[in-house]
Amino acid sequence: MELVQEIHQVLMDREDTCHRTCFSLQLDGVTLDNFAELKNIEGLKEGSIIKVVEEPYTMREARIHVRHVRDLLKSTDHTDAYAGHECSSLAFLNIVTQGDILEKKKSRPESVDCTPPDYIMPGSTERPLLPLHPGLTKENKAPQCLKVLTTSGWNPPPGPRKMCGDLLYLHVVTLEDRHFHITACPRGFYLNQSTEEVFNPRPCTPPLLCHSLIELLSIVSPAFKRNFSLVQKRRMQKHPFERVATPYQVYQWSSPMLEHTVDAIRAEDTFSSKLGYEEHIPGQTRDWNEELQTTRELPRATLPERLLRERAIFKVHSDFVAAATRGAMAVVDGNVMAINPGEEPKMQMFIWNNIFFSLGFDVRDHYKDLGGDAAAFVAPRNDLQGVRVYSAVDTPGLHTLGTVVVDYRGYRVTAQSIIPGILEKEQEQSVVYGSIDFGTTVLSHPKYMELLSKAGQQLKIMPHSVISANGETVELCSSVECKGIIGNDGRHYILDLLRTFPPDVNFLQLEDDELREDIKSMGFPIIHKHKLCCLRQELVDSFVEARYFMFIRYAAFHLQQLSAKRQQNKEQQKSIEANKDESEKREKDKKQKREKDSAKKDETDSDKSDEKEKTKEEELLSNENYSDIDTDVAKKIVESITDSICSGEKQETDSGERSRAVVAAAARAVASLKESEFDVRFNPDVYSPGIKHAASPEQLAKQRHLVKEAAAFVLTTQIPAFVRECLEHTSAPMDGAGLTEALHARGINVRYLGRVALALKPHAQLSYLHGIAVGELVLRSAKHVYTTYLQGSDAMCTGAAVAHFLNCLLGACASPAPSACEAPAPARGGGRGGRGRRSKRPQPPASPHPEWQNLTPKALFSQIRHELKAYWGYELQSDNMESIIEKHGLQKISLLRSFALKVGLQMLLREYDFDNKNKATFSGSDIMNIFPVVKHINPRASDAYNFYTTGQNKIQAGAVTEGHELIAEALNLLNNVYGAMHGEIAQCLRMVARLCYVTGEHRDAMAYQQKAVLMSERVNGVDHPYTITEYSHLALYCFANGQVSTALKLLYRARYLALLVCGENHPEMALLDSNIALILHAVGEYELSLRFAETALAVTSSSHGPRSLKAAVARHLLARTLSCLGDFRAALQHEKETYSIYKQQLGEKHDKTRESSECLRHLTQQAVVLQKRLTEAYARAPHTAPQPPPLHIQPPGMASVIDMLNLINGILFVQISPQDIEQFKAEIEKRQLKDLPIPQEMEQFKALKHLPGPQDMDQLKALKDLPIPQDIEHFKAELEKRDFKDLPTLDDIEQLKAEVDKREMTNLSNPQNIEQFKLQFEKTDLKDLPISVLTEMGKGDKEQEGGKEPKQQVKS
Repeated sequence: MELVQEIHQVLMDREDTCHRTCFSLQLDGVTLDNFAELKNIEGLKEGSIIKVVEEPYTMREARIHVRHVRDLLKSTDHTDAYAGHECSSLAFLNIVTQGDILEKKKSRPESVDCTPPDYIMPGSTERPLLPLHPGLTKENKAPQCLKVLTTSGWNPPPGPRKMCGDLLYLHVVTLEDRHFHITACPRGFYLNQSTEEVFNPRPCTPPLLCHSLIELLSIVSPAFKRNFSLVQKRRMQKHPFERVATPYQVYQWSSPMLEHTVDAIRAEDTFSSKLGYEEHIPGQTRDWNEELQTTRELPRATLPERLLRERAIFKVHSDFVAAATRGAMAVVDGNVMAINPGEEPKMQMFIWNNIFFSLGFDVRDHYKDLGGDAAAFVAPRNDLQGVRVYSAVDTPGLHTLGTVVVDYRGYRVTAQSIIPGILEKEQEQSVVYGSIDFGTTVLSHPKYMELLSKAGQQLKIMPHSVISANGETVELCSSVECKGIIGNDGRHYILDLLRTFPPDVNFLQLEDDELREDIKSMGFPIIHKHKLCCLRQELVDSFVEARYFMFIRYAAFHLQQLSAKRQQNKEQQKSIEANKDESEKREKDKKQKREKDSAKKDETDSDKSDEKEKTKEEELLSNENYSDIDTDVAKKIVESITDSICSGEKQETDSGERSRAVVAAAARAVASLKESEFDVRFNPDVYSPGIKHAASPEQLAKQRHLVKEAAAFVLTTQIPAFVRECLEHTSAPMDGAGLTEALHARGINVRYLGRVALALKPHAQLSYLHGIAVGELVLRSAKHVYTTYLQGSDAMCTGAAVAHFLNCLLGACASPAPSACEAPAPARGGGRGGRGRRSKRPQPPASPHPEWQNLTPKALFSQIRHELKAYWGYELQSDNMESIIEKHGLQKISLLRSFALKVGLQMLLREYDFDNKNKATFSGSDIMNIFPVVKHINPRASDAYNFYTTGQNKIQAGAVTEGHELIAEALNLLNNVYGAMHGEIAQCLRMVARLCYVTGEHRDAMAYQQKAVLMSERVNGVDHPYTITEYSHLALYCFANGQVSTALKLLYRARYLALLVCGENHPEMALLDSNIALILHAVGEYELSLRFAETALAVTSSSHGPRSLKAAVARHLLARTLSCLGDFRAALQHEKETYSIYKQQLGEKHDKTRESSECLRHLTQQAVVLQKRLTEAYARAPHTAPQPPPLHIQPPGMASVIDMLNLINGILFVQISPQDIEQFKAEIEKRQLKDLPIPQEMEQFKALKHLPGPQDMDQLKALKDLPIPQDIEHFKAELEKRDFKDLPTLDDIEQLKAEVDKREMTNLSNPQNIEQFKLQFEKTDLKDLPISVLTEMGKGDKEQEGGKEPKQQVKS
């Protein structure tokens, strides 16, 4: 604790002191300042006593006290989490495990109840929704303490009573049905004599005055006293992570029907013009812009300063997001007055709580030439991407606006902080940089040029000139739409960043230009409704990086050839002259050819130049000679040459010329904008209509060519690379959101999803992913239709309209009748109010059916098909939704979940009958709520991220202890910046847990992983794919701690969630099933184990291939289970298959192959013994049916099960024997490798490091104990067979020596062998050398990208 305030918070949370809020803390009679730091308080030392002194209430303190009491009474129910209030959300871990796992004892395998519920058994087709939220039974319901606690209707106290100190009046109804009226006064709370009808503020007799309201209620109501202690007990049993608020609100897509209770404080919060902050902040509303900009201006020179700055930025940002979301909902709900009320609703703009709100419609034809409303709808999203990258670059002195984009009830609302002074003058007067009329008149400003060119270097934006309407040439370093405004506070703001990135020409109609032929043949360009398609930042980075590697490899290869020639020249003095003539002639030819080429290039039109460029690139890429060159070496060679060229140093004329020519050729080959060096940057305005460019046509053609190349790069490189990644199983998204995230990480926009689906289709083993992609396409099209549909529905029928849409989308009923609106009929004359439903008492015939009721499943499906073709260029080969679902193996419940999350629906938690053809699936009462879908930037903890990645690199290099320390430090820094709850912290906790597990600290692993699960449930959602992963990891650690039944419960929960999210046909499911089968096998439930093992094998074979090493492991598992059931014939068959796979992939001498061969021998013996017994039994009683003899099956030992679980989950321990270390040491001593060239073998070793191999990934995952060959020759042969890219690779033996010296014995990861190792060590005296090198791959490798940014991806 640092501040006095924090002691206050702790006392208000503790069970025995939580009912006090109005007190001060005193040390030796002196009251302590709440905001003072504890270390600065005089006289505070070890053993000092701080006294808690009750203070008199004020009006504000009395209200805070009542609110605190209400919060305590509500602290154990889920109302706020379901309603999406107060940043509370759900967590079910402790309900699933039936109590805190850290307090449980180890269970004996015999006493385990392991029967899974029917709906998660393999092959089950029911997908119930109720188990999603377990523990909603009456027993688990929070006990009620009072019937009513509300402010009284007698408030505020009249003048005479104010003179007596009355602050406010409360009305309470106890569980015993007694009504009390309570007065709050400076000394506390007492009962008065008022009733509902009569105001009598005098105290009751006997007078009861208590400083705390809870003390008073405990005296007047025994039931309150009893139940309040129960509530307290429950509240304290909750894990702290179940109680802290999350940084951003997480909305639940399904909710049970909740009881609605009287709650005056909730009502007051909703209907007062309060903004939710006055109680805690002096002065009225917050100046959001000032807060957001001031935090960015904080110093950042040292680590403590950076932490303070990042913490402030994150806190203010998350508060701003909450306020903006609340305001956007108020705007759409019609609860905010417009600043231009005279205009039509679409045109209106709003200011609320110092935030400016605008709707996503084309106001005043601003976007007329860019696509009208369609452009106005996507512009805020593009603008937000611009804000995101400029905030990430974080240029001092350049300010962006706080921006949040909210989609709510069919409307898109943009919320922005307000630039000081912008509302006082017209936009024309404020803008000092950029253009307000899309490039007709353009302004520039030296300070903006300086700031933007700094940022532009990182964002790859090229400074370029355009001609303004008055004929002036103006230089810009952003798109023309980007506006610079200097606020009244003197800060330089940029806004309208919707074209920060280059345009995506694959979705634009180019007037005087064409795409490459190969891109055209793929069906591009697809013409969108708007012209604002931009490439993503991730793509720009990947493209520039790919071009840079091409450039340095090309240049380095030719420069190396030049230096080799020079070497030859020196050796062969005699032939110098001849060689020189020849080279000059060659240079001349080259020059002539180049001149010819450039002349041709000018003559021919641009698409031919594109084709030529393409073939040149292809040649370049296919030229293996220089692609083999080590990148780092190439970098050094090229940088030295380009530096000397740029600085204009005088070199030897001949070699200097040649070097220049080589670099120029390389620059041309990668379409660099400069001749002498690598320069790939983009002009974002290059295809913007209505802009006059000052650049020469040749320069402009170059710039356009580069933009076209970048757009082609998505199709020719990034999408195939993504498919390759999926085939290698380094990425396996479970739902549409996960797929979107994976695409974004590679810089592929979702508008390419049609192409991605087509690229996935040919690969049978990616059929699961193709299904997810098609489902995502259909739901996104449906969302486009739904947005306009919802805008056209009547507010009184929103629930019925949404239910009707869902029936048309997912129901089986061919013509669902729209469910009736629950609107009262208008009163007829005589003032009698009719309360019949509209369906019973029809409206006068003058008003026809509202538009939304005319929608039919057929009409909706044809709209979806049309949208798919127009937006994604994707043809649906089906006539209705049912056939798509059947063809691609989709599930309606998964589609409902995805759609609800996309559009912000909350459904009633009940079982839906999707297959009923006579009755509609959904009714209006099933739509519980509509929530906002909020997009915003995610401020990062940069130092923590650096620590984390360094830690990972250390671990991959084998230095586990150092890596572990760095990652623990990263966790500490993350907590410093984000507080207790954040997605990135969950990710870091998972990593720490895994490291603890690997180093044998199983208990700590379980404790960390428990936090990771709770945090993932709270921050990502209870059924998010990350949460499923966290559950399966926790199950492994629980099993290692001997909690077998808990491990099974966790795995059953994970399997249920996975079934709900993606169904049975998914590689994740195979992994879960293998884990379940193994644990069931360990506790002797062979029948159950068999069913899960069979499913695991089937899914593994379809997704990894029947001859993969994963399939071999699955078959081995199945063989073990079958042998325990006595079915030796089937067991033998599977084990033979396993043996043949190992033999083919790993060779006969490999440990795995030998192990499998041993297993075969054992099974054959068992089968022979069984057959013998059967024959004997038959011989004894030939006429009776032979009874199978009792089988004495030894259940597998705990250690062998854990070994197998580690293997399946991709946790490998690679043993290095002392002999091998001896050998390495001898090798090192033999070759003092400081300056000597590395021998050829090691060169090959190095080259092998970069070789990819999809199959080999699998091989490695299946190897538990890698054999370390006896000598380097053997090692070489072994390496040719396998790809060691995930093992710690050491570039040369020198590095290995350094590593070896660094590491200590603490990295031992196999405790059983420690004794043996100790003996060896005493013999060999090698105390500093490693015994085990840890490699972690497989499951743990697919870590999430927090926040949705690619750089957060974790490879462990």
